[in-house]
Amino acid sequence: MIKRLMFASLMACLLFGAPGCEGENPSSSIPDTSRSVPRDKAWGIYALELDTEKVELLYSSDSKLEFLNLNKAGDTFAFSQQFGGNANENEEICSFNINSDEFKRITDNSLFDVYPVWSSDGARLAFLSLRNDDLDIYVMKNDGSNQQKLYDSGSHDADIDWVGDSIVFTSGSCIWIMNDDGTSPEQITHPPDAGVWGNANLPFGDYDPRLSPDGQKIAFERLEDDTSPHGNYNIFVINADGSGETRLTDSGYSQGIVSWSHSGDRLVFVVGAIDGEGKYDMYIINSDGSGITCINPDYFPPELLCHTPIFSADDSRVFFIGQWWE
Repeated sequence: MIKRLMFASLMACLLFGAPGCEGENPSSSIPDTSRSVPRDKAWGIYALELDTEKVELLYSSDSKLEFLNLNKAGDTFAFSQQFGGNANENEEICSFNINSDEFKRITDNSLFDVYPVWSSDGARLAFLSLRNDDLDIYVMKNDGSNQQKLYDSGSHDADIDWVGDSIVFTSGSCIWIMNDDGTSPEQITHPPDAGVWGNANLPFGDYDPRLSPDGQKIAFERLEDDTSPHGNYNIFVINADGSGETRLTDSGYSQGIVSWSHSGDRLVFVVGAIDGEGKYDMYIINSDGSGITCINPDYFPPELLCHTPIFSADDSRVFFIGQWWE
C-alpha cells in the first residue's frame, strides 16, 4: 500500500510480461544481431546514444535501483538503491558520478528514503521519506547532512521535481507547486475523480510532474481509465500557473514518468504496458504532442526492462535504469 501511494511508482507496479516496442521506431524491423546490451548484474544504469543506438553500461547492482535524476551539471546521478534486503526501510539515496565512476551512499538509516532530485546548484537534494505516518518531502545537503522536513500536507506527498526555486509534487492525486523553501503550496491540476479508487493499481488522478528547463511548464501523466489493472494513462502538459492544460497522448497505455529534454522541445517516457501486455519501452515525443517515437533499438532483448529515462545534458543520449527480468 505504501509503495502504491508513495510516488505513483506505476512502473514499479508493472512487473509482468515481456517488453517490445510498438508504434514508430527509427531502426530497422530486422533485429541487429551484431550488437548486444552489456550485462553485469540484475540492475544497471545505462546510456543510449540516440544517433547511433549504441548502449553503454555505466553502473551495475545486484539490488533494485529506482528513479534516476541528473544534476544540472550533467555529470552525477541521484537514485535510490536497496541495501541488505528488499523492505522499504532498506531503500537509501545514492549518487554516481559519470566521469569518475564514483559511487556514494548518501543516506544510511532504517527509514524509507526514495525519489531524490537535485537542486539547480547541485548543493542539495530533495527526497521523499517515510518517518512518521506518511511520505513527506525532505531536503538535505548533497553529502546527506542537515536533513530537514520541507513539506507535509498531512497525507502522502510524492513525485517531486525541482527546477530553479520551484518544486512540483503529487498530493491527493493532483499536481502541486511550491517554493523550494516549502512555502506557498498551490494546487495546479484538478483531474476528474481525483483520488477515487477503481480497478487500477492507483487512484484516478495526476502523477509524476516534471518542470520544463525554464520552469514554465509541467508535464505529467493522468490515470483516466481503469480498464487495465495497471492503469490507463495519458500524458499532459500544463503551464506552471495552472493555465493551458494540453493533452499530448490519447492512447491510454500504461505510460508515464516523463522527463524533459534540456532544450525543452522533447519529452522521454516509458510505456510499461499496452492493453495489459508488458512492454517497458522508451518513447520520445515532441513537446507539442507530435512525432511520438519508440527509441528502444531492435537489438534490445525482451528480458531487459527500461525504467525512468532522462536526457543527457546535451540531449544526445538517454540515460535509463535497466532491469534484467527473467
